[in-house]
Amino acid sequence: MHRTMFDTPIISQLLRAGSSLYLRLKGWRIEGNIPDDLKKCVMIAAPHTSNWDLPYMLMIAFVMRTPVYWMGKKSIFKPPFKRLMMWMGGVPVDRSKSNNMVDASVTTIKENDRLFLIVPPEGTRSKVSDWKTGFYHIANGAQVPILMGFLDYQRKTGGVLGTFKPTGDVKQDIASIRQQYSHIGGRKADQYEV
Repeated sequence: MHRTMFDTPIISQLLRAGSSLYLRLKGWRIEGNIPDDLKKCVMIAAPHTSNWDLPYMLMIAFVMRTPVYWMGKKSIFKPPFKRLMMWMGGVPVDRSKSNNMVDASVTTIKENDRLFLIVPPEGTRSKVSDWKTGFYHIANGAQVPILMGFLDYQRKTGGVLGTFKPTGDVKQDIASIRQQYSHIGGRKADQYEV
């Protein structure tokens, strides 16, 4: 994978300190722990209801010392911001093409020794009643756990709820994962339902 702000010397330390200070000043707390032996996973970040979700999730990742890559729609990777977005860990996704993102993501995870790939389960900031299954199929195909990241704007808390190992029963597993988020409130609460 490409170099990101998480592995850029000196800058990564400054960004970690700045993230910690900003979150503290805004009254945010971080909950949960990432297992020390976790090297690869698909990390979901829910609920996804606002453009503010990405900056907050990146700051929390810095404080938790977790270098992450995230998937975003290709339109936000246009010049002059393309290099910046990729340096921030972005991986552009062209949703207008019917390419196989699941297989490409599985291959990418398998080819790297350490990779936390963030995939928003809703697939959009708009209100949805069902989660997309791409994150699940990526984790199942790569045989890695799902790290359940969250942002709870009502409690000003973010972090991780734990890990989930896919069993192959997509419907039941996603229902179990969504249940873990029943107490979480997004920035736009009316756009999120469990």
